[in-house]
Amino acid sequence: MIGTIRKHTGWLWAVIITVTIITFVFWGSQSGGSGGRSKTSNFGSIDGAPISQQDYVEAAREVYLHYLIQYGPSVDLKKMGVDEERETYYRLFLMRKIKQLGIGVDPKAVAQTAGDILRAFGRGQPVALSLFEQQVLLPRANADDFERYIRHELSIQQLVSVVGLGGTLVTPEEGRALYIRERQELAVSVAFFSASNYLAGVASPDMSALSQFYTNQMSAYRVPDRVQVAYVCFNVTNFVTAAQKIETNIMEKVESDLRSMGTNYLRFAKTQDEAKLQIQAEILRRTALNLAQKEAIDFDNILFSQTPAKPENLAALAAKSHLTVSTTLPFDEENGPREFDGGPNFARTSFRLTGEEPFAEPLVGPGGVYVIALQRRIPSEVPPLEMISRQVAQDYKNQQALIQARVSGMTFARSVTNGIAAGKTFAGLAAEARHPAQLLPPFSLSTRELPEVENRLGLSQLKQIVFSTPEGKTSDFTPTRDGGVVVFFQQRLPMDDAKIKAEMPTFMTSIRQTRQQLSANLWFQREATKSLSDTPIAKPKASALTSGSGKS
Repeated sequence: MIGTIRKHTGWLWAVIITVTIITFVFWGSQSGGSGGRSKTSNFGSIDGAPISQQDYVEAAREVYLHYLIQYGPSVDLKKMGVDEERETYYRLFLMRKIKQLGIGVDPKAVAQTAGDILRAFGRGQPVALSLFEQQVLLPRANADDFERYIRHELSIQQLVSVVGLGGTLVTPEEGRALYIRERQELAVSVAFFSASNYLAGVASPDMSALSQFYTNQMSAYRVPDRVQVAYVCFNVTNFVTAAQKIETNIMEKVESDLRSMGTNYLRFAKTQDEAKLQIQAEILRRTALNLAQKEAIDFDNILFSQTPAKPENLAALAAKSHLTVSTTLPFDEENGPREFDGGPNFARTSFRLTGEEPFAEPLVGPGGVYVIALQRRIPSEVPPLEMISRQVAQDYKNQQALIQARVSGMTFARSVTNGIAAGKTFAGLAAEARHPAQLLPPFSLSTRELPEVENRLGLSQLKQIVFSTPEGKTSDFTPTRDGGVVVFFQQRLPMDDAKIKAEMPTFMTSIRQTRQQLSANLWFQREATKSLSDTPIAKPKASALTSGSGKS
């Protein structure tokens, strides 16, 4: 089969295909994990058939490949909380069912899917299977595992089709009713009550009120633990010239990347020429960043070799190397330094430094590579009122304005119900209350964005309010982050029969796929509970198989 994959690689690069492997929603659903059973020979049985060590090891490798292909070579299943043992047994169960049902796949489909994955890892460029094996798969898996994993994933697609077949039975009448429910647009008006409209009328608090407010809200002003680090930055801009000398065939790479994108370049550029410039700049940036990282590693190796390890060694070595040392402002672990983007690991790594181990491996950010040394730790504290009195006073006023906005909103909600019953309009009543109503663009249950309200009210929250309000009626007052809102559900708008007829085939396909997946998931929960009852994952807690679900 690997030979088959190699044989097809020549034509696999010609088409860009997004690889989507359909799997059950239980993958990745469990937390914790033992990480495998390599230290025991008792693997249990499935439907009375013993599980061999080889079967278990191969399934465990496929579980690893599943996450590797989703998240990349740096995936760490333990940090993700993946229960590898549990998912390995789930996979063994599926493989047994595939074998029982005689499900097989076309070798060409396996080869094509493998090629798509390899190309994705190469960012659109061909990647030899042997190179992929050496640089990505090993040591936890090999090319044979990769081929077997793909074959089984494609078999799972067919298994979903078989066991979920009952979910595809949707009558035209039911489909039309679902279409209307999801896509019929509504006419809705809203009246917002924003705290900012009341802020000017709130008087500044006296010292007694300010002190009381500060005492009641003291936990909100607590500053978390912070650190300061000294750092040497190997800025990517200092290595661009060297990168240009290395990238002698850069335009060939630019053209290749542009071809692989197709029309997707329009997401970040207006023209092909503009896209080429951006692609060229990104290639040079990556190459320059690699050069910066190499130099930072050399510097860091010298730093680590010095004994005793002291934070001031960084400044001494930097001076000797004619490099500049800077010090960050205090920062917390959640937000990191404000002066620059040190990359995803900068803050977390900084907080792990100690007096005994004040240095870390070079940290890569978008604009450079950083070698750091701990300067000081600042414990969590609540600043005294005198230091933050201006902020506390503003928070006090904001809270009072918010209270006033919500009181006005609740009063309006009570009055508008009576006003509409008396024949007045929602817009007229809102104008009388000096809170003009806003008529929203028509939207439906399937609408994915509504910019007119999303900066003040979440779209899902708006839908929940509207669909729990009778047509022609107003909602109760609903508090929001900056005040609140009253919604008037005016009417359901007429639908275009021609549009319904044109869109129904695609809609019916979508409904059938969704129900097929749900039906397959229900089948899995039922069958896996029985089949895996004589395995280590079932014996400690038999209900664990159906206690939760996640998405692959």
